[in-house]
Amino acid sequence: MGKGFYDAYPAAKAVFDEVDEALGEKLSALIFQGPEETLRLTANAQPALMAVSLGAWRALQAEGVSAEDGVLFAGHSLGEYSALAAADALSVGQTAKLLRLRGEAMQAAVPAGEGAMAARLGLEPEVAEAVAAEAAGDQVCELANDNAPGQSVVSGDAAAVERAVEIAKGKGAKRAVMLPVSAPFHCQLMAPAAEAMAAALSEATINAPKKPVLANVSVTLLDEPDAIRDSLVAQVTGRVRWRESMVSAAGMGVTHLAEIGAGKVLSGLAKRLARSLNAVAVHEHGDCAALTAILGKSAHV
Repeated sequence: MGKGFYDAYPAAKAVFDEVDEALGEKLSALIFQGPEETLRLTANAQPALMAVSLGAWRALQAEGVSAEDGVLFAGHSLGEYSALAAADALSVGQTAKLLRLRGEAMQAAVPAGEGAMAARLGLEPEVAEAVAAEAAGDQVCELANDNAPGQSVVSGDAAAVERAVEIAKGKGAKRAVMLPVSAPFHCQLMAPAAEAMAAALSEATINAPKKPVLANVSVTLLDEPDAIRDSLVAQVTGRVRWRESMVSAAGMGVTHLAEIGAGKVLSGLAKRLARSLNAVAVHEHGDCAALTAILGKSAHV
């Protein structure tokens, strides 16, 4: 993951080196070589995914792409930190430290096995939210991710989330399955993690981004440091409103999305979110040419 960018672009290598230095360990070796089960631990996965995203962004910058080529930055969940770093609101090293803390705090917030998350396909947002409320009872079960029409995730106490799976099936969900996650992200059970992030972010150096960042939790454009701090704290327990975010971006005149970093899930959702959106995934170093072609630039790779 990310090794192609590391090998092909000195600017991308510098990102991985900066992350390693900030964390005081060779996270880059874990990213490139595994073992996968260790990389998947949320305290490792969060800064690792950021490192790959920023390495890819630096590669694009080396090809002549800049923040000025776009309307806004956005990131899904922890990807919002990558978006802020790409917009120069946060330094790479500081972002790595914040994400390491975020991962540790989220893992510590709920004892292993007591929380869960589940994906549901085929339910409209209003139905998905009603199912979560019905399943909660005296426990926590909340709509954590509204990713696309008919694609949502619930999070909360394990028993309540299991009830939500069964209720969703009865409501006509095409599929409802428990997810193999280590903690129930983006729900009220993450309140202790939000407190930890509030303390860390109060001391973090945050600059005005070069381009606005579209916030997950509020679907508003962030362009000043205090608003960024507040949004990142709220995001820990709040819903990832990705469907609304991309519809809003299209309404602002965005026509192309570039998914920068590991994976191609978000670019795959683009047409389902708004017919006017076209997407390209910069997933491997050879993908840089696709975006530079859209922007009318000449890629070297």
